[in-house]
This record gives sequence, structure tokens and C-alpha cells, in this order.
Amino acid sequence: MSKIALVTGGGSGIGLSAAKSLAGIGFTVILAGRNTEKLAQAVAQFAPGQAVARQLDVTSPQSVAALFADIQETFGRLDLLFNNAGNNVKDVPIDELAVEDWLSVINTNLTGAFLCTQAAVKLMKQQSPQGGRIINNGSVSALSPRPNSAPYTASKHAITGLTKSTALDGRAFNIACGQIDVGNAATDMGNKALAGRMQADGHIAEEPVIAVERVGEAVAFMAGLPPGTNVLTMTVMASAMPLVGRG
Repeated sequence: MSKIALVTGGGSGIGLSAAKSLAGIGFTVILAGRNTEKLAQAVAQFAPGQAVARQLDVTSPQSVAALFADIQETFGRLDLLFNNAGNNVKDVPIDELAVEDWLSVINTNLTGAFLCTQAAVKLMKQQSPQGGRIINNGSVSALSPRPNSAPYTASKHAITGLTKSTALDGRAFNIACGQIDVGNAATDMGNKALAGRMQADGHIAEEPVIAVERVGEAVAFMAGLPPGTNVLTMTVMASAMPLVGRG
């Protein structure tokens, strides 16, 4: 029987790439997101039975609860959660940032990951055999900020705390939790680097990107580890990305 994986934000980009890599190592993948049309197009890229689509708003406790109830009823268990759903707003100085924009990023990137983690841990504790794995999409912004990126940076630093707390609290229940920090993957968000991003000294510079498939492969590596082995943090980025030495 194949293992079951849930990928939030699974309709495109890193989520879809990770889902394809997970299917490639034997997972049945649940692609979750808000855009049902995009999810249907994504599922069509898989072999029959490899993937299913489910609508999900990670910022809604009711939506998250409904999805996990469906997972338990349909599949009986969940072996892997990839907390990938996220958003961002336009980079602006912190004194010009609208509170609504701050909340939009925090609610999706942090609270959404918390709600899904909470539901996954509850299910993983109850299922037999007990346990599972959670992988959080952190970003290199969990390590070092870009200029004018307070909400995104704060949300991703907080993801690191959520990852470590989940890893600690999950030990007694065979639940592993790790984090992947991605730098400039070729997605709608990551491709902004090709057009030039502001550096710490204020100048604009083009930055290299990596193929999104490399990220999917890294997620599958983390997911494919045997029980009892965990990658707590992994950074995947273009080797020439100016992350090391920012500032």
C-alpha cells in the first residue's frame, strides 16, 4: 500500500514539483490549494491513481479541519505533510507597510502552516502505525532578509521555530519535522531574481536561479528517509546566489 502525502499549494511551482517527485518514490499525493482549476490541471500530469486534488484555504480553520477529516475517511492515514502554501506582498519599507498586507502574509505563511501541522500531528498520533513526517517550506529568508521584506522574513523566521517545536514535540509519537529553505527556484516568485532584486546596499542585481525540479528532488529525499532519521534543515539554492555574505 502506498504512503499518503499532502502538499499544500500543490497546483504549481515548488508544490507541484515536490508532488511529482513524491509520486516518483511511491507516494499517493493529495494536491491541495484554493484554485480548483489549477489543481485539476496539475493532477492531469500524473499517472492514474498517483494524485488527487482537494480544495483548501490554509488560513481557514474550518477548511483545514474539513480536509483532514476527508483524508482520514478516504485514506485512513497521512504519512507526509509538506507545508508549502505561501504568499508575499510588494517589498516596501516597514513604516509604509499596511497592516492588512502584514496579516495576509502571516496568516498564510505562518498560521496556515500551524493549522495544517496541528491537524497532521493529531492524525499521525492516532493512526496505526503511529507517526509520520512534516516538511515546512522555509525559504532562505528564514536565514537572512532582503531589504523591505518584514512580513515575509518574519513569517519564515517563525517557520523555523515551528519546525523545531514540532520536531521536539513529535519525538514521542514518531513524528519527524524538518525544513527546506529554498533560494531562487525557477517559479513565478523565484524568477523575480532574474529581473533583478535589491541587495543589502540598495543596488539592484540579477541573481541566478535553479530549476524547480531540484527542489522537488530535495523534498523527496527528505520524505524518503527511514523512520528515525530526519533532515532538520536543508538549504537548496543556486551556488552563485549572493546569500552567503549578504550585507
